[in-house]
Amino acid sequence: MTEKARIDVALFGAGRIGTIHAGNLARHPAARLRYVIDVHQPAAEALASKHDAQVASVEQALADPAVGAVVIGSSTDTHADLILRAAAAGKAIFCEKPVDLDVERARACAAAVSKAGVTCMIGFQRRFDPTFAALKQRLDAGEIGKPEMLVVTSRDPGPPPASYIASSGGVFKDMLIHDFDIFRWILGGEAVSVHATGGCPGLPEVAATGDISHAAVTLRTRDGALCQINTSRRAAYGYDQRFEVLGSKGLLQAGNVRPTEVVAWGEQAISSDKPEAFFLERYRAAYALEIEHFFDALVNGTPVRTTIEDGIKALELAELATRSWREGKALECAI
Repeated sequence: MTEKARIDVALFGAGRIGTIHAGNLARHPAARLRYVIDVHQPAAEALASKHDAQVASVEQALADPAVGAVVIGSSTDTHADLILRAAAAGKAIFCEKPVDLDVERARACAAAVSKAGVTCMIGFQRRFDPTFAALKQRLDAGEIGKPEMLVVTSRDPGPPPASYIASSGGVFKDMLIHDFDIFRWILGGEAVSVHATGGCPGLPEVAATGDISHAAVTLRTRDGALCQINTSRRAAYGYDQRFEVLGSKGLLQAGNVRPTEVVAWGEQAISSDKPEAFFLERYRAAYALEIEHFFDALVNGTPVRTTIEDGIKALELAELATRSWREGKALECAI
């Protein structure tokens, strides 16, 4: 692709995920990182300088007719406003999850995107993980027959600061929203019931925020397929991301990714590397592949794989799980 034909991009957010997206944009032949916008000016300046971009304001970036797309990797409380403003400016949108913490505001974003007729993709990067995607492909090919049960394990190595947890929307919207998307993607149906429970064993600082650190969720689809999700904000051995699907003809498992696949065999034990340290390392390939997919959609007109509607559906499940946990009972879903 010629330099002239490349799509200029405004990146919102210069933190951890913004840095990852900036690198992937810089390497993509169809993209040119033009602006970096962040409330923390030094971070924006450092990231822009690294990738030969400019620091700008929201207004400046969205008013520039040369900008064809925005990538939103800023804090959750900015997502909805930036989606609405980018849609009104006619820009294609890639936004990290969640669309918003409020379901109605997320739906308003979807309506604005539809009215503007712009492409909008939500960053559920786990669908682009090579191992997870390979399992999905084999499942769709009928290798294990009809899927009957999905078991998802999703654990962080340690809790974030209490200040983050207090404003995160809670564990179901902050962490499990990815797993709710995996549920819909792998089982290919919508939930008819959700039952969530949880607590804070050994983590009183999380309990003090009004949230929980450990959760278990059971979902059921209309045709009776079940999903069990277990999550924790603390796993001493690393970032634990895996799932398995039981089908009528067998089982498919997608395991953790490790820094290397070297296994040491000794007199006392057989050992291997622990799982990757955290999400940036675990989903390094997935983040690059989702940006490739986004620009394929922009250049070739292919539909995006993770739509704003997918973001809303996952948020609705997160909201229902939050209610289920607080009310201590299973809840039916409106379909």
